[in-house]
Amino acid sequence: MTVEDYERLAGEHDELFAGLELDRIAVERPPSGQEVTFRWIVQHLVEENARHNGHLDIIRELIDGTKGD
Repeated sequence: MTVEDYERLAGEHDELFAGLELDRIAVERPPSGQEVTFRWIVQHLVEENARHNGHLDIIRELIDGTKGD
């Protein structure tokens, strides 16, 4: 995935969630079968992004040895 792909997908998500009531229950359920809100979905997307960014940061530190502040 390229940065352009990521930016395109982020824009698509922004459009999907713009104007939605975040406390509305989603029609489709995750594999667990639990009832989720759009707020839960957005939070999950944020958490996944943070997790993967952390993984990338660790890899970068291992490659170049620099650490962030």
